[in-house]
Amino acid sequence: MVFRSEDPPPPGNLRVDTPPGTERPTTAMLKGDIDSGRTGDKVPHYDPGLSQLGTDDEAAGRPPSPERIAAARASEAARPGVRASADPHGRRGWVMPAFVAFIAAAAATIALVLWLSPA
Repeated sequence: MVFRSEDPPPPGNLRVDTPPGTERPTTAMLKGDIDSGRTGDKVPHYDPGLSQLGTDDEAAGRPPSPERIAAARASEAARPGVRASADPHGRRGWVMPAFVAFIAAAAATIALVLWLSPA
């Protein structure tokens, strides 16, 4: 089996479903939101971590309350338009070349104006 260089190796190739809404969410549900792409800031795949989300708080004796986790889930959720514009799979490869061409054209225009202006 041949993998493309963009394909993540296991377990990063595992898809994660968005956790259901509940009145008493957990930090695992918040991590599920992030891994499923609901927050709009990463590709929707499982992200293994050394310590799971919320472990540091629990070790300090101050685990986050379900209300704080619910607030974090609500504030981290991205609108569908934001998730669509993230383009995690690189389907809009023309954007960066167009941006570079615009910058080059602007620089050339400024150089031309300065070169043709009377001294």
